[in-house]
Amino acid sequence: MRTDDFRPSDNVEDDREASASRGGVIGGRGGLGIGTVVIILLVSWYFGIDPSVLLNGAQMLTGGESVSQQSNQPPPVTAGTPTDPTGRFVALILGDTEDRWTEMFNASGRVYHPPKLRLFAGSEPGACGMARSAMGPFYCPRDQRIYLDTSFFEDLQNKFGGCTSSSACRFSEAYVIAHEVGHHVQNELGILPRVTQAQEAASSRTEANALQVRVELQADCLAGVWANRAQKKHNFLDAGDVDQALQTASAIGDDRLQKEMQGFVAPDTFTHGTSAQRQRWFMNGFNQGQVPACDTFKANTL
Repeated sequence: MRTDDFRPSDNVEDDREASASRGGVIGGRGGLGIGTVVIILLVSWYFGIDPSVLLNGAQMLTGGESVSQQSNQPPPVTAGTPTDPTGRFVALILGDTEDRWTEMFNASGRVYHPPKLRLFAGSEPGACGMARSAMGPFYCPRDQRIYLDTSFFEDLQNKFGGCTSSSACRFSEAYVIAHEVGHHVQNELGILPRVTQAQEAASSRTEANALQVRVELQADCLAGVWANRAQKKHNFLDAGDVDQALQTASAIGDDRLQKEMQGFVAPDTFTHGTSAQRQRWFMNGFNQGQVPACDTFKANTL
């Protein structure tokens, strides 16, 4: 993929250097993410850490209170465009999502308010609790920020097997960022608050998880909508880029990860959807390029 025509965002907050030396666990609620993939054991198995450390992150999936029931704000960091290759790539993708979603919102008579994207290394306090690299990227609706440790891009290749090389991973990385931006779009449209209310009223964790799956699949679809609009604007995709993103979507499907982790699949615990669902909904958005193509909340749509 090529990003020569993309505009870099000035909404990237680069706290990688300072956060590399920080630690601790601070509670919160309300986060959503592509990287908080299935269950605590799955994530801890991949990264070799104590599952209890990830409890706060797991609570983010359904908006439940964390262990400490505390809230925290990220440290002040000046927003801008990083100059290193990875940071600049993130800024370019974020910038184009801003431009494409602004166009789409304006066309429907709405105003798009872009999110901040906080780069960190290791851990970072935030309004949804302590962001940790083991949790993967996630969106926090409380402070309207995307939290991203770019080491996740290495995990796509080395741990999840989502792509075959660093160059082949580029569009997969863009898809990850666009997915988190998709959560912000859901927040802008009022979808996330409604889902949170429905999850709080759910009669079981299974029911709440089922709602979470629809949220995540819709974010996959919205990432596809962005890719459609960006392709029409820039013709930026190379042969095989979309296939690579589909491989990434497949690699982080709940069914595949659970099968690898525990040898069996437990659909009631799904939070992000199966590999096939993730691929299909991304392609729905990519093929149609319209938000109405992403209504995962209709009955019998999954």
